[in-house]
Amino acid sequence: MTDFVLRERHGATFVITINRPERRNAFDLEVRQGLAEAIFEARDDDDIKAVVITGAKGVFCAGGDLKSLSESKRPIYKDRDRIRRLHSWFHELVNLEKPVIAAVDGPAFGAGFNLALACDFIMGTPTARFCAVFGRIGLVPDLGGFFLLPRIVGLQRAKELVFTAREVEAQEAASMGILYRIVPAEDLLQEALALAARFHNASTQALGMSKNILNRSFNLDQNTLAELESHAQALALHTDYHDTAVARFLDKQPLEFVWGRPPLNGDQE
Repeated sequence: MTDFVLRERHGATFVITINRPERRNAFDLEVRQGLAEAIFEARDDDDIKAVVITGAKGVFCAGGDLKSLSESKRPIYKDRDRIRRLHSWFHELVNLEKPVIAAVDGPAFGAGFNLALACDFIMGTPTARFCAVFGRIGLVPDLGGFFLLPRIVGLQRAKELVFTAREVEAQEAASMGILYRIVPAEDLLQEALALAARFHNASTQALGMSKNILNRSFNLDQNTLAELESHAQALALHTDYHDTAVARFLDKQPLEFVWGRPPLNGDQE
């Protein structure tokens, strides 16, 4: 475990904080290692129902650490391996079968932008800024940018953001569908935690399978999606969660998960 990535429990929500403000939470080796460890913990712990990813002291993540990159030139195949190894854990984040919320204050640039895009919802402050900055230094998007960005903003807008490497401020990011909600800076973490807590009483199995299939939906034809749907629904029909929910419904008891209504157990952490 590294102090550059902090982990904290808030009820059933797991908060991951990039904590290297002296380097603007740059995506360096220690941060990558800490994020990998945290993502695997979130994946493997059944008590974790939702995840929040944020950055310390007014910065989400300013992207790659250019100083360390310039000081450690490697053979070309080593650079290829370095990027490929990122996806051993980043794939787990993108497909984590639990709701994941990015809480963004300040810049989310380069790999930091793509880290936010890997989450299911991005909440940001009015000073949140996003940039596919790679083109400014003659690089191409990494950390899943080619996969994630067009799915959020569409192909033409993704090309514009990559080709120009321009900054997108909060209001424009919301209009593009990047930001789910803009909240005051002082309320950011609490708003993200409140959103996460609303999933605590949901079926993690149903949400997880839905997320898995939705993530594939752009790449598959209708018949293949219908097959995935049938398998997922068969599994969901045999979960304890479904049995309990049906019994509550038939007994005219309130369901545990109804959006917009406070959780029955009062879990607001």
